[in-house]
Amino acid sequence: MVTTVRSFLTHAVQLEREAARRYEELSASMGTEGNRELQAFFGRMAHYSRLHLADAVARGGFRELPTLAPHEFEWPDGVSPETAGWAGVDAQMSALDALELALDGERSGHAYYAGIAATTPDAELRAMAAEFAEEEADHVRQIEKLIAQARV
Repeated sequence: MVTTVRSFLTHAVQLEREAARRYEELSASMGTEGNRELQAFFGRMAHYSRLHLADAVARGGFRELPTLAPHEFEWPDGVSPETAGWAGVDAQMSALDALELALDGERSGHAYYAGIAATTPDAELRAMAAEFAEEEADHVRQIEKLIAQARV
């Protein structure tokens, strides 16, 4: 269980690295499909994930963040929340499928951060996790809006 700011930031760095890679893949896939709107959207989401990653690195700047092997991370279900259920991008993936895959990842990321905020007794960690959870909630809202528009 993540119980310290140092551990939280270490996990956040890895989570956001993986999210950025996933969004880059989705952007490339939508570009191949000719969906320029979603290509740009997923490109922006990759950018936001890299900004979140940079924020986590900067916050840990005065702390030495350890490098962990994949098996050393403490993820729910043993897999990084933003990549849980992620088996790669199918070249034939529809726009709606891509959005739903992204939504699943963002919901998992939000639940991860919100869960830490809700359970930690550490005030600094609680505030930081709540802030990260709110950023993920904003991503969820953006994707839900696009899904609603796609279904109309």
